[in-house]
Amino acid sequence: MDYFIIAIATLSGLYFHWWIYARIKRWINRDLALSMAQDDSAKQAYMLEKLAEAQRLKIKKTELQHWLQKAADQYSAS
Repeated sequence: MDYFIIAIATLSGLYFHWWIYARIKRWINRDLALSMAQDDSAKQAYMLEKLAEAQRLKIKKTELQHWLQKAADQYSAS
């Protein structure tokens, strides 16, 4: 019974750490996209759509900022 309790506590802790890591990563990416839109609400919506597209395309974290900056530049050119 002791091993069962230890296993449940360990698995719960691991799940919580994974969950908080994924949540923080999502917040960071969202803040990055919104920071490129300044105070323009239409551009903020556009950048959030582009962030969702980047996630669908599985853009790597190292390339995400450059990819979003290119999308932001295309918006201002439109």
